[in-house]
Amino acid sequence: MDIRQFKALPFYIKLACVLFILVTLCYIVIVAKEILSPLIFSCLFSILLLPLAAFLENKIRLPRSAASMLSVLILLGSIGIILYVIGSQVSGLAQDWPQFQQQLGKSISTIQDWVANTLHIDVTKQLTYVHSATDKMMSSGTAVISATLLSLSSMLLFFVFTFIYTFFFLLYRRLIMKFLESVFLDENKKIVYDIIEQVQYIIRKYIIGLLIEMAIVATVVCLVFLALGVKYAVLLGLITGLFNIIPYIGIFTALIISSLITFATAAMASKVIFVIVTLIVVHLIDSNILLPVIVGSKVRINALITVLGVIIGEMVWGIPGMFLSIPVIAVLKIIFDRVESLKSWGIILGDEEQKQNRLAKKLTLRKNASA
Repeated sequence: MDIRQFKALPFYIKLACVLFILVTLCYIVIVAKEILSPLIFSCLFSILLLPLAAFLENKIRLPRSAASMLSVLILLGSIGIILYVIGSQVSGLAQDWPQFQQQLGKSISTIQDWVANTLHIDVTKQLTYVHSATDKMMSSGTAVISATLLSLSSMLLFFVFTFIYTFFFLLYRRLIMKFLESVFLDENKKIVYDIIEQVQYIIRKYIIGLLIEMAIVATVVCLVFLALGVKYAVLLGLITGLFNIIPYIGIFTALIISSLITFATAAMASKVIFVIVTLIVVHLIDSNILLPVIVGSKVRINALITVLGVIIGEMVWGIPGMFLSIPVIAVLKIIFDRVESLKSWGIILGDEEQKQNRLAKKLTLRKNASA
């Protein structure tokens, strides 16, 4: 059946076919998470490292295998430095655990008094409920520990396969390009090549923009927290910068973590308020100034699609899906904008109102002309 025969089918048959394809694709994506997730991450890493690998190969005259491996090792070293700094800060935080327990005990006592006075539930009933919940948690402790160990081993395998795939993508990049060009018809090769070039350019600029934004946010938060005398200011700044990669949800998570750590280690409760205000102000500046200037100029996706993408990504792939949602949507938008029959979907994904309005008018004129 060709495309003309498919268009001649009744609407309900076409709708059923489209829904069946979407459901099948979603099922495959969910089932193949362990394969597809590291593959997509390695694709992004290879696109980011491609200029470095090309420089090492063309300017330094290294073999392609050596240039690819050295690029991956440089990426691993950069990530290792960040993890070392965070780990050293976390080890110091563990020393304040008794103080955190003391603060938590005072807060629980205050909450118990408030519940007893407001809801008229005495402290004995509250403790009975807490003890029963604790017993249930302890009874399932073995399952929790085994699940934690399983998740840690899965995470380790995830990182190993991601960097292995990144090396192979860099090593066989020309072979992959030839494959993509040969899959499509000759009349579509120009569009395919243009899409591949745009995807590489946009994704590379997008990742670099995110890294710049992350560094700026982390530096600003560190400096402000140091000026306020907040303990573990470097750790909280790094956490805020890293979590800021996840739109909207990340800054909220960083806000909770920073507030809890400050509450446990600060002598004055007012510092918690200063921390909350600082992160809210940084988020407002980041969303309205940094994000449009640094990242928004590279990938324009409206806020509604961004939030939906993050939520759907978390539902499908968990935390990796939250990180991958925006790059995947950006790639889809590039494809939609360059395929005539899919340009309408590119409009709904985008955030460039004037350009999108012009594009919508062009599509309307073309439809009227063809009618």
